[in-house]
Amino acid sequence: MRDSTLYKRLLQQTRPHWLAIGALLLLGLLAAPLTLLVPVPLKIAVDCVIGNAPLPAFLRPFVPAAFLHSRGSILAFAALLVVVTALLTQLQALLMTLLRTWTAERLVQGFRARLFQHVQRLSLLYHDAKGSSDAVYRIQQDAVSIQDIAIDGLIPAVTAAVTLVGMFVVMMRLDWQLALVALGVTPIVFVLARIYRMRLRKRSREVKKLETEALSVVYEVLTALRVVKAFAQEERELERFAHTSLRGVRERVKLAAAQGRLQLWVGLATAAGTATLLWVGASHVLSGQLTLGGLLLVMSYLGQLYEPLKTTARKVASLQAQLASAERAFALLDLEPDVKEHRHARRLLRARGAVVFENVSFEYEPGRPILRDLTHSIPAGTRVGVAGKTGAGKSTMLHLLSRFFDPTSGRILMDGVDLRAYRVSDLRRQYAIVLQEPMLFSTSIGDNIAYARPSASREEVIEAARAANAHDFISRLPAGYGTLVGERGMRLSGGERQRIALARAFLKDAPLLLLDEPTSSVDTRTEAGILEALERLMAGRTSFMVAHRLGTLRTCDLLIQFDDTGRALVTPRESGSELPPALGLVASPSAPLVTAREPHAGGNGEAPEANGDAGTPQSEHGPAAN
Repeated sequence: MRDSTLYKRLLQQTRPHWLAIGALLLLGLLAAPLTLLVPVPLKIAVDCVIGNAPLPAFLRPFVPAAFLHSRGSILAFAALLVVVTALLTQLQALLMTLLRTWTAERLVQGFRARLFQHVQRLSLLYHDAKGSSDAVYRIQQDAVSIQDIAIDGLIPAVTAAVTLVGMFVVMMRLDWQLALVALGVTPIVFVLARIYRMRLRKRSREVKKLETEALSVVYEVLTALRVVKAFAQEERELERFAHTSLRGVRERVKLAAAQGRLQLWVGLATAAGTATLLWVGASHVLSGQLTLGGLLLVMSYLGQLYEPLKTTARKVASLQAQLASAERAFALLDLEPDVKEHRHARRLLRARGAVVFENVSFEYEPGRPILRDLTHSIPAGTRVGVAGKTGAGKSTMLHLLSRFFDPTSGRILMDGVDLRAYRVSDLRRQYAIVLQEPMLFSTSIGDNIAYARPSASREEVIEAARAANAHDFISRLPAGYGTLVGERGMRLSGGERQRIALARAFLKDAPLLLLDEPTSSVDTRTEAGILEALERLMAGRTSFMVAHRLGTLRTCDLLIQFDDTGRALVTPRESGSELPPALGLVASPSAPLVTAREPHAGGNGEAPEANGDAGTPQSEHGPAAN
């Protein structure tokens, strides 16, 4: 990304905070006159108290006329000027610190929020490919670049430039030849900075990449810590982390070496300028062109003139690192979500649940289809069993229904309307999802159930838990619904986590259910309780249940079987019939088949309006569970 484009985008990102940045800039500019005042008391003491020179004209209005003829009074004024200058400098620094901290934190928080919002919109394919560590690093680390560039880079640069111009003007008035000698170093510094700029940027990019890789190792190990411990692979993972980190160390050393070389050349250039100025200045004092106090003033200004140049050399390195971070952050923002929402997408309050697949095909990679030409009409209220071998496309079909992905070809209709025509958030509110491995947040049990509908009352949460056969075990816990479940719910058993996920689905009260092997990871006894709750949950709702055990699908109205090529065989159940042998299903004699039923309420397959049939209760519930 070109620097001009990068700066433009950074400027747009800071637009809501321009007023605060402007105030910071004005406060920073106050540092220039205060810096110019610092060596003035020394000149007064040398030229006006020790020597016989008059007080500088610009200071005479601030000194009573009676004081101008007394060396003691002038010396007292010089001492007072030191204190006043120091006080004003400290006050200016305090205000700068407070305003800078407030503005910088708001800038970073806003940028992080924008990145986080965008990351949530990106497809599951992106997160599966990149992993969470890359996004976390860009949000937490790279986003800070906006503060370092806009606050720590721009404002000091403008302040330093104003100070440099002010000092140069004063030095020109004292001795124009010395001013030109002092200024002669500046072009050299800028040439050096330009030479090293791209080298430092390249090194910074590599450092950021390796730091992300090291963070990825940490995330992987901590996420799968039980597996690591079970196989006693701690040392192996430590070696992997150390190897990745060592590569980062080497790159950081190379970056530091490049920074050091730049600072070395800048230091030599400023030293040469100082030596030349001292030589010429001493000659001018001896020839009477300049007073000793004037030379001391010029030498003091020279130190302050060259300090911003040395700081610039240090800032060039850090600025390139921050620009590399900004590139990475904006590259994340430039990623387009695979699932896009139309500008004039239709609202959907509550669907009836009639679903139609029209020649639906999907492939994660070109040339490797997962689903092929799935075509079938499913009336509202139908219970659909989904079977097939592992990797045949069962979960993919559920992902397409909830628009985690869009079909590669064909389309899916809900209530007669293409899913892509609805608002994504409205569409996902129509589903309650229960996964094979339920995902819980590291909060309380009550909060996890209420995640489906944050506005739900405690009574509604308890009622949902009762419906999911979860209330009894929750009540036995010391803190009841206030019990913390730990990270990803690991303080609870698999069956307990699954029942909480079911309670969340009950609380959501969505018209469609997506059940992805909800009982595959529990024992037979626990499965019976979960199936009993599922029976109540599916009543009157369009349900899609993926399972490997035949008994789990015994209440389904039709069966969709996927073969190894991704093609589907759809088999309706007639009243009183049993499910046919299904691909990838395991028989479960302990779970006898029940009498088949006709499609449940609402199963006429008609296409209603986008907001459901007249008289159907409308729902404004929160985001989809799980």
